Order: sequence, then structure tokens, then C-alpha cells
Amino acid sequence: MKRRPYTIMILLIALLIAFPPSAFAAKIVVDAGHGGSDPGAIGVNGLYEKTINLDIAQKLKDLLLQQGYEVSMTRTNDTYVSLKDRVDYTNAQKADLFVSIHANSYSNPESRGAMVLYYDKDYPQTDYPASPEMAALTPESKELAEKVLNKFVTTVGVNNLGLVESSVYVVRMGTIPSILVETSFLSNSKDAAMLNNDEVRTKMAQAIALGIEDYLPLSGQSQKDTFSDISDHWARESITRLSSQGIIEGVGNQFLPNKEMSRAEWITLLDRVFNLSQVLPVTSTGVCADTTVTGVVYGTGVCTPLSEKAKDVKAGHWAYASLSKAVAAGVLDGYEDGTLRPDQPVTRAEVAAMFQRLALPLASTTAATQPPFKDVPTDAWSANAIASLKQAGWIDGITADRFMPDRRMTRAEAASLLDRYKQSTQKTTNRQP
Repeated sequence: MKRRPYTIMILLIALLIAFPPSAFAAKIVVDAGHGGSDPGAIGVNGLYEKTINLDIAQKLKDLLLQQGYEVSMTRTNDTYVSLKDRVDYTNAQKADLFVSIHANSYSNPESRGAMVLYYDKDYPQTDYPASPEMAALTPESKELAEKVLNKFVTTVGVNNLGLVESSVYVVRMGTIPSILVETSFLSNSKDAAMLNNDEVRTKMAQAIALGIEDYLPLSGQSQKDTFSDISDHWARESITRLSSQGIIEGVGNQFLPNKEMSRAEWITLLDRVFNLSQVLPVTSTGVCADTTVTGVVYGTGVCTPLSEKAKDVKAGHWAYASLSKAVAAGVLDGYEDGTLRPDQPVTRAEVAAMFQRLALPLASTTAATQPPFKDVPTDAWSANAIASLKQAGWIDGITADRFMPDRRMTRAEAASLLDRYKQSTQKTTNRQP
């Protein structure tokens, strides 16, 4: 059947509304260093670093937007923003890259040129520990730093002072590849004169934009389900499928498949797959599935906020809602000392037990007569869960006969389990008349 032109137009408009171009664009956070009551360095010509940083950052934002990137700025005017607020803001943006703009200063007035700072896990500073994400992202941050510095030096024509392994707050405490660009020295008269020139500042912004484009080209890199570190990974297909369904997320453009998963992260995934708010509450817990409601009675148990039941989970925890629903549904157990330990790595046995309670709840009453793994005897607390998940074809051992229940679950292993479950349930659904 031949489609009419106006029908095609309507379809195109509908697609654009549902999937606007910006929804698929790689997102960059541009950080103008200093600001407000913090002027930064003051140049030999009286120029304030905060002013230079903001101008270059705004120019960079405009250039990136023209190229099709999505851009957020930590400040857009002369205001003070703390270092922690800059990182917190960046984390909330679910962005792909963080680039901070600065100008340098040094006691030796002859020092001039550009350098780029990044966090390197091989050069840690004990007094300034980095976030686990930034330590794991060392190769990505370094590659971004190299590409930006190379473009900067060749485009602007300044001295190349190289890459600097640094523990400055904004490049060590985030969760995505992060760099800090020191454009030139305000303490050097020639560099300060360059920074006072609008054309040069435009060229600096262009150079940084070119480096970003070199590192994260829009073609093939813009969709959130594209991860640069899974191309040869055994769980690649599972990770890609779950990402396209919005169940799992990466860190910038990486998935970090071999990173250990925390209990809170695992509960969050279970909530996305099973919608824990729809799971019947367990009356013995007395914990609210809806944490905004207090005084609700489930059977004989009085509903109270999770923060009053678990002493190590505060209402501000990023996974508070999912944790509350999991405890209310009887999926997540606490420890004898009254803690949930949400940020502690989750073990393979814990994953199996929690997953079985949702996917195969009746299996918990069935004894595992023939344990599939030598290291999980029938009297082990997780034996039934592991055996039932193995029988369903959703979980494997580390080797043919070893499950290693106390080993910490990786992000890739969790993705594989969830993907196998979803695929098997989808097949069952498709077979129904």
C-alpha cells in the first residue's frame, strides 16, 4: 500500500516528539572554575581568572551545542559554587563527560603554556582519596585529557606542559571521565595578554571542543546504551539489551562490567525489573513500601519509614525508595546489628536469594536434593535459591561445579542473570494464546 505524504509527515513528527534529537545526544558538563567571592588567580594585567574561565566556558558551550551535543554548565554567571556542589550537580546530570576550565598561575613569571589535569589511580594521594568510579575511569579520563591537550596545543599554539596526575576535587570525586584544563598562565605577561584577547579565548574554546569531539564523536557514541568497554566482553549482548530497556546504566560511556555491585545497586535493578511497589508487603517488617506515608497498617504491623528501622540508611540515600520497597516486600533482609549495609558489595549467594524471592517464590519451600555445585551443600542458607535459579537456566557457576557463593557479584554477572530471566519470561509470554 502506498503511503500518503501527509501520513509520513505525521509519523515523522510523532517520532521527533517521542525521541527528540537532544535525547540521543552525548551530554557534556562544562565547569567554569572559581566565581563570585572566589576570583581565582589575578593576572599580571589585573585580569580575574573567574572572568576568563566563564567566558571560555560559555564559548565552549555554544560550540558544543552547534555540533549537536547536550551541554550543562555548573555556573552561568559570576556566582560562587562550592567544589562539592559542582560534583553533585554533575552527578545529577547523568552526563558523559566533565570538563573544567581554569587559568594557571605560578611564582615563576617565566612559566607559560597549557596543561590538562586528570585523576590517575596509579598516583593516589592518601589524604585525598578518589571516588571508586573515578579510580576505575583512569584510562578514560587520561585519554580525554590527551586528546584535549593535543588539540589545544596545536590549535592555540601554546607550550605543551603535558598531562598532570592530580587529586583536585572536581577530577577525583565524580562518576564520569573528568578533566581540568589549565589554559595558560595569568602570572606570565605573554600568556595573560593572550587570555585578554577575545579571539584567542574563542580559539581555546574551539580547541577544547575539537578534543571532546575526538574523544566522544557524536556518530555511534551518542546513545546511552553504547559503552566503550564491553565490545569484547562475554556479557556484551546482555548489557546492551538491558541498557536499551532502561534497566541498567553506565558511568559516562563505560559500563564497568567487572566492577563489584553494591546491595543498593542490585536492589535498584530488581525494582526496575519487578516493580517492587507492586509486590505484596510482608506484615512482619512493618516498613512502608511507600516511604512518604506513615502510620499505615499492613495486617498487624505498623508501617514506619525505613530510616527508623535501619540505622545506616538515611532518607537522603540515593536508593532509599527502592530499599524501602525491598524491605517492605521481604526481598531484602537486614543484619543482626540493625543495619542494611546498602553500599556494601553484594555476594553471589545474596543475589540468588533476593532474586529467587521475586522470580521463584515457591521454590523456597522445596529442598535442593541434588546440589548443582560442590561448594553449596544442601544445608547452606542459599542452597535452595541457587539450585532453583540454576535449574531455571538463569545462573551459572564460576566453574562447572563451583558457584563461589561468597564471591562478590559483578555488574556483568548481574546483567547476565537479569537478561536471561527477562528473555525466558518473554518467550513464555509469546507462547501464550
